[in-house]
Amino acid sequence: MLGFSHSFLSNFLFWVTRKRWLIFTFVISLLLFYIPSPTTLTPEGHRTLIIVVIALILIIGEVIPLPAVAILILILEVIFGIDTPNGVAASFMSDAVFFIMGSLMLAVAIVSQGLDKRLALGIIRMTGNRTWRIVFGFVAVSAILSSFIGEHTVAAMMLPVALTLVRNTSEDKAIVHTLAKLLLFSIAYGCAIGSIGTPSGGGRNVIMIGYISEFGLGNISYLDWIKYAYPMLLIEIPIAVLILWVTFRPEQTILDSAVRKLKVNVAKSGKMNGNQIMAIFVFVGVFFGWVFLSPYLGLGIIALIGVFLYLSFGLIEWKDINRNTNWGVIILFGAAISLGMQMKETGAAEWVASQALTGMGNIVEDIGIQRWFISVFLTGILTNFLSNAATVAVLGPIILDMGGNPVILCLTTSIASAFAYLTIVASPTCMIIHSSGLVKSNDYLKAGWKLFIMSMAVLFLVSYLYWPLLS
Repeated sequence: MLGFSHSFLSNFLFWVTRKRWLIFTFVISLLLFYIPSPTTLTPEGHRTLIIVVIALILIIGEVIPLPAVAILILILEVIFGIDTPNGVAASFMSDAVFFIMGSLMLAVAIVSQGLDKRLALGIIRMTGNRTWRIVFGFVAVSAILSSFIGEHTVAAMMLPVALTLVRNTSEDKAIVHTLAKLLLFSIAYGCAIGSIGTPSGGGRNVIMIGYISEFGLGNISYLDWIKYAYPMLLIEIPIAVLILWVTFRPEQTILDSAVRKLKVNVAKSGKMNGNQIMAIFVFVGVFFGWVFLSPYLGLGIIALIGVFLYLSFGLIEWKDINRNTNWGVIILFGAAISLGMQMKETGAAEWVASQALTGMGNIVEDIGIQRWFISVFLTGILTNFLSNAATVAVLGPIILDMGGNPVILCLTTSIASAFAYLTIVASPTCMIIHSSGLVKSNDYLKAGWKLFIMSMAVLFLVSYLYWPLLS
């Protein structure tokens, strides 16, 4: 009996220690719930902000999975009386959610056809065996691909390519330590840079587009987004390569033997088959659909048409899509959009925006600088500690209520949320390369702070010199 009591007490103390963030969240939510609402904020807006605080604490503490946080958001919206069950369901399911779901399914189909190996061979043929050229190829290809099919998918496709080159160079980790960091960060940061290029580059891009449409502030087409954002992507690629090369300059300046081994391994799989060619054609068709038909059909429906074609042509089985699609990401984006819409409808976003502008007004008088600071710097900092989708979901409605050009604010916020260079948890790509065991947490800051400053500077120049020419 004594042994049982001791075991129970040990397990209880372990649970309390591990779940202290969950307990802290519960206590904070109770305190906030019973604090009187500010006179300028509606009770519904007050309760919506409580949900925001709860979600942020749980995301930072990482005490429960992110999909569980998303489900909790939907539950609390009903329990707190912010909206009806049907209203919450309607705010959860939208074309933006269809788009995320379809994009993830398309990525699964592409990987299942083995196109990642073909990609590796294609990069090597373009770059040759010099290390700096391979780094340039990794950054450029990661950036361009992630602008269309999502950064975490590209990182997962590119990681085996980099690890193959590292292993083929030497089995001794000490010898290839710097080379490994250079190649892996080329993938992670290339994907982050590329994710700004199109709406399909990241879920938070779609979230912001959805906010603008739902709030009646205008519309941004797929092609419009490319016109604004892609030049910045192309400018950042060579600068990022230079920063990474200076920071992680390797001893191996030529990867001759590694490249030779990779070519042999890829050649064993034979020529590209009919299914792989068909998979490429379907995706190209989906891309052109996004560019030219999205104003009429919506991004989500076009993505689902692509999934339908992959299934109909037998390019992938449904069981493979069902097994490999990250359904938790879909739930998270849906809940994030729902919470953002509730912030708008209850006046919580407008209240926070006015408070933020008042606080900034005490420091800087220029309203344009105030908006830029909140939409860029604050977003860039938060995205390194929260998921970029969570950052945009929380700040998006607030920023759009600050006045000014909603399209510009939408773009600056989405782009700044891609400046996820500083921490392991900053983005899925950062976590993916960390899973290799070849990079440490302090490695992220070595090049990350330089890329962060560079990205902010480029965004400032592009938004003030190039974007006015498009309007």
